[in-house]
Amino acid sequence: MIRSTTRRKMFGEWRLWGVLGVLCAASCGVQAAPQPARIIFDTDMGNDIDDALALSMLHSFEARGEAKLLAVTITKDNQWAAPYVDLVNTFYGRGNLSIGVVRNGVTREDSPYIRVPSERKRADGTPLHRHDLRDGKAAPDAVDVLRRVLAGEQDNAVTMVQVGFSTNLARLLDSPPDRHSPLNGTELVRRKVRLLSAMAGAFPTGDREYNVHMDLKSAQRLFAQWPTPIVASGFEIGLAILYPASSIEKHFAYVPEHPVAEAYRLYQKMPYNRPTWDLTSVLYAVRPDENYFDLSAPGKISAKDDGHTQFEANANGTHRYLIATPAQRPRILEALVNLASQPPAALPAGLTATAGAVRR
Repeated sequence: MIRSTTRRKMFGEWRLWGVLGVLCAASCGVQAAPQPARIIFDTDMGNDIDDALALSMLHSFEARGEAKLLAVTITKDNQWAAPYVDLVNTFYGRGNLSIGVVRNGVTREDSPYIRVPSERKRADGTPLHRHDLRDGKAAPDAVDVLRRVLAGEQDNAVTMVQVGFSTNLARLLDSPPDRHSPLNGTELVRRKVRLLSAMAGAFPTGDREYNVHMDLKSAQRLFAQWPTPIVASGFEIGLAILYPASSIEKHFAYVPEHPVAEAYRLYQKMPYNRPTWDLTSVLYAVRPDENYFDLSAPGKISAKDDGHTQFEANANGTHRYLIATPAQRPRILEALVNLASQPPAALPAGLTATAGAVRR
């Protein structure tokens, strides 16, 4: 009885100190630890290799406690895109992540960098890279995944990262209420999303850019109707910051068969340095306040009928685009390489580290 009373007294004291601590933190200016960015990654995986590197970055951010990857949705309408995403997620220890796919998308062409790793087998016939999803046709529709995940999140909590076409997000805006939420798509986005970080357009030149002109109608819908702030990483940003082939050869060599390094080698003949278009959108989405980039003045982005983009400055606008000065670019590239090549916390079953692998 004495022990029970003592425990109750001690518990009351601990609770009191906890309340006082919270009050002190609020009144004394002590900031709470930053919360991980809650990310939905929308990608055209298979069209360019920067998507694979960007996905690696997101897994590294989660391992560091800086991000929580909620789902991956895909705008490339090819059966191997989702299996490749699944095997990369599995490699990094997150094989249970939700994956949604586009139906009737704009690019269906095959790509060795997503097909070959997904098909490769060991001598005993088992897959070289572990993954459960064998065919994208078996994956759920992207809009359904987006609505389900958003409905389960706190208000103003989600950062969307779009590094492919606007197909899925435009369709999300047009989606009606369903079993996941009584809100239509536009209102669901307005309530749940805080920022859209998009690899799209070219600034300030307005040149035609692949992600915009390949599904122009969806891009026009997105820029005209998306109800939260948008920050665009334009074509010029990734073009000025090239991912080095030397990193693929050295920093991914901690395992003999790395699915991202393998994909990079399959995409083009090595050695080649590739623009970091999608990686820059991810970096800004997770670390917006670390001065990697400057931002344009606020304004409005629009996509014209000829596929060009236009930015009109407006003090009340909710769109901006990234600016990377020559002085900022080395620091940006260092962060991209470190994050994309960071090993998982634990290697997948059946894989062992390469002896003498080069790591910084």
